[in-house]
Amino acid sequence: MAIITLPQRIAEKVRQEAEKQGLSIEEYVIEILSQGLDPSSRAASYIEAAETLLGQAREELGRGDVRQAAEKLWGAAALAIKAYASWRERRRLASHRELWEYSRKVARELGDWVYEAWNQASGMHICFYEDWCTKEHVEAALRVIERLVQEIKAKIWAGLS
Repeated sequence: MAIITLPQRIAEKVRQEAEKQGLSIEEYVIEILSQGLDPSSRAASYIEAAETLLGQAREELGRGDVRQAAEKLWGAAALAIKAYASWRERRRLASHRELWEYSRKVARELGDWVYEAWNQASGMHICFYEDWCTKEHVEAALRVIERLVQEIKAKIWAGLS
């Protein structure tokens, strides 16, 4: 993982734009940087970023920052759904609505457990803004979101080889 330092004014603009779109800063930057990639490369980038966010969520949880861990989990799930759409249909999802709609397609193809994972992820997104969840909520979400990321990764890697 690389750390990039931006001038304060630019960093604030990035934060504002990400917030306007309902994205974490990480998701927003990944979206911008993956625009020129072919769909398979974009899918691989999304799933790698999702795994990174899972690791960051574990670290945040270990430090006791439940809100940040929750937001990282939301990002991981959103990127996993985006990865699947990019890989499966060469489609780019650009809104929360599209993520919700496409999560149904993923559930039809991978199983109803995806609904639980997606609902947990959405709860984590709310948790970040409302600060209502506990460490136990985040730990439970981590387990199902981790499965979502890993199963989508397995499908993508199998389809790319």
